Amino acid sequence: MNQSNYLTPEGEAKLQAELQELKGTKREELSKRLRSAIQMGDLSENADYHKAKEDQGFLEGRIQELEAILRNATIIKQTQSSGIIFIGSHVTIQESDLEPETYHLVGPTEADPRHGRISYESPIGRALMDKKVGDFAEAETPGGKIIFKVLKIE
Repeated sequence: MNQSNYLTPEGEAKLQAELQELKGTKREELSKRLRSAIQMGDLSENADYHKAKEDQGFLEGRIQELEAILRNATIIKQTQSSGIIFIGSHVTIQESDLEPETYHLVGPTEADPRHGRISYESPIGRALMDKKVGDFAEAETPGGKIIFKVLKIE
């Protein structure tokens, strides 16, 4: 499964930092916990040992996941706005009489709708792709169909 992951430079840096922390500090802490649990003896009934082994599995899984994401990442270059919405664009939209909302269109790995970062694969993200200022877009969301106007692209 070699699906490309679109990342902003900030997103790439954040994932790199998490990976370094997991490979360094977190691995060291976990190995100390394992050594301590092993020294207690009888591993078959040692809850600390079993919990540490479970945590080790999750840690190594996350490390592999981050390495795969970064290996297949396509970094979104910030370019001059061409007037067309693409991955990496900051877009201000307005739905009927509601307040305008600004979103940063990112890849699914970085999506965080509560902080204004939506995936280009989301219903609103798909509706926004390739639109221009003044265009109307229609998205079928879990809450129903919404129609909004593109006010600004950065």
